[in-house]
Amino acid sequence: MPDNGLDRRKILTGGVAAALTAGVAGPAPAAVAAPRSADDPAPLRAAVLEYEDPWTKALGLAELLRTAGFEVVPLDLTLPADEQPQQVDLIAFGTFTNNSDDYLDYVAGQTDSLRRFVAGHRVVLDLAQSDQYGAAVAYLPSGVSAVRTDADYDTIHPVDAAHPLVKGLRVSNGRLFTGRNASPRVSYETVQRWSGMRVLMACSASGFPPALLEGQFGAGRFLVTSLTVDKIRDSAGADAVADSEAFFTALAGYVASVRTGTAPTVVPTPMPPEQPVGPMVGHTEPGSARIWARPGLDPSLYSRWNCAYRELGGKRNRPWRTVTTAVEPGNDNTLIAQLRRLAPDTAYEFSLTPVREAAGFTPMTGSFTTSPDPDRPCVVTMGMGSCGPSVPDHVWTAIMDEGCDSFVMLGDTPYVDSADLEVARRKHRTFLVQPEISRLVSSMPVWATWDDHDFGGNDFHGDYKSKRQNRTAFVNYRANPTFGQTADGKILKERTDGEGVYTSFRRGPIEVFLLDPRWFSRTAPSWADSTQVTCLGKVQWDWLRKQLSRSTAPFKAIATGMIWDDKENAEKDDWATYSYERDAIYDFIAAEKIPGCFLIGGDIHVSRALSYGPRVGYDLWQFIVSPMHDSTIPSLNVPSPYLVHSAVEPHVFLKLVADTTLDMPTLTATWINREGERLFEVTRTAAELGHTSGRSHH
Repeated sequence: MPDNGLDRRKILTGGVAAALTAGVAGPAPAAVAAPRSADDPAPLRAAVLEYEDPWTKALGLAELLRTAGFEVVPLDLTLPADEQPQQVDLIAFGTFTNNSDDYLDYVAGQTDSLRRFVAGHRVVLDLAQSDQYGAAVAYLPSGVSAVRTDADYDTIHPVDAAHPLVKGLRVSNGRLFTGRNASPRVSYETVQRWSGMRVLMACSASGFPPALLEGQFGAGRFLVTSLTVDKIRDSAGADAVADSEAFFTALAGYVASVRTGTAPTVVPTPMPPEQPVGPMVGHTEPGSARIWARPGLDPSLYSRWNCAYRELGGKRNRPWRTVTTAVEPGNDNTLIAQLRRLAPDTAYEFSLTPVREAAGFTPMTGSFTTSPDPDRPCVVTMGMGSCGPSVPDHVWTAIMDEGCDSFVMLGDTPYVDSADLEVARRKHRTFLVQPEISRLVSSMPVWATWDDHDFGGNDFHGDYKSKRQNRTAFVNYRANPTFGQTADGKILKERTDGEGVYTSFRRGPIEVFLLDPRWFSRTAPSWADSTQVTCLGKVQWDWLRKQLSRSTAPFKAIATGMIWDDKENAEKDDWATYSYERDAIYDFIAAEKIPGCFLIGGDIHVSRALSYGPRVGYDLWQFIVSPMHDSTIPSLNVPSPYLVHSAVEPHVFLKLVADTTLDMPTLTATWINREGERLFEVTRTAAELGHTSGRSHH
């Protein structure tokens, strides 16, 4: 194969860096308002920003563009895209460049100039980027969008074989770029969603997901791709280099056609329907229930949805009733249907369908049982768990097999670990579509709080600057009764912008107080000790006091994702860090003689039961359940004088059975793994939890 001047060793070692550091003299060009003549002797010129990332440790974009006939200059990050020192036809962002602040700052600050640049017969090429640093390509104009996901592929298929960027490439067994026999993979962080763009290449023969998209703006073009063809290395082999050369040669011809106004018009490729997410049964009371779903159909065509529901049981089913609701664009095209006039402790089934007929759409169906009348003796079986897997796992099936009629997600459900809203939303979707999770959430009421990884990242606190994006994703994908508070301190019932995610609910004899120790932590002086920083914040503390004082539930679970004692590691996200507020909670329970309280925690990848003795006027217990996934942390099973039971076991959930049909109401907590094995169990009567008689309420 002819070398054509391409120095592969430079591509491997980053030898182009020196060429890209020298400034290029010349006046700033005027905006290009008309196509250039095909006889224009001016060479094609590309401004490049590339990054020697820590994974491939390779460059190559500038050299490949030179080989294809471009003059290459560095992108001047101090100037707008359309005011570069020399007239430029192409701006090219190399693979993984968004791992550098240079890229992130430039595209955020130069959105308008990048659009002006493209509108004037020019091209912007954005190669594979890491989705956690911006899943959505931020500078695309209205009506044009591309959102990356973290799926990677080794196969690329032509979709528009006649397109100038595709037709000159080598095809082998129906695939492109088959010369790649070593890392990096040919497609990283593949595009999952798009609008207003044409799909030119895809990672499967079906045409989805896209690997190369073309969008038109004015007289120019945006190219968004997941291809890593600029990161060729010696180890990739000669065929890989040849494939990359061919692509950039085709790119040169394409940029020339855009410059002269002869590029083909872009006819956008419609995006196929997205995978439905849900339905999920949310907050349920004796007389009502909330049904959540993300149907996945085009919301501009299918905005209104019917939820039909009816009572199950008896000799024959009751008639269907129907409520109509709408998808909410601000909540990521999810919906909530509010079912009312239900009977307590009664089984229902439901079905979600679009008001407008959608050919081939399968109704989204589920079932649930309403909460019992709080004043009648009953048995409630509630599951709880933290640190959940976003892959298929039969721990969720075990929860259903154990007869749980409801479930509480205690955080790290899912692991988000990103500051990007699109990434957070996608990770919530990925979590909820796992087959076993999907069956569980469509068949019983589910409530949720967050912990550090769905709040933002490991050991993150309220001073995390990007917490609002993750709160948005949380409320998009949950159907709790409330979502923290408004900016002026009022309890927030709507899925809108607000502060925190704390909430509470009652199901029969159990009332659960889902506190939020993340959002407000480190944001103000503590209400318990003004010399310290707060954990809960004053409004949440006042809310908790009021809710506990009002509660008549025999059993009261005060739950957070983080544990109520010291993890005894370098991290600070536990209640020992905020012991002054924790102790104030205990003191309040004791002073007000509030019976039935116990603590719930998760987070630490170890399951434990601890009894702190009569700290609140009766024995105070903490039940820690973690993890539901397969990763344990044995070092966090630390000694404690209060420790009664512990297990370093994966795939664990907590089964709480509250029985008020007995002469002495009883709470039984059982830690169970996904194989159905009992790890340990704690049983407490109402009297042992501070009730003066078996049936008394606070």
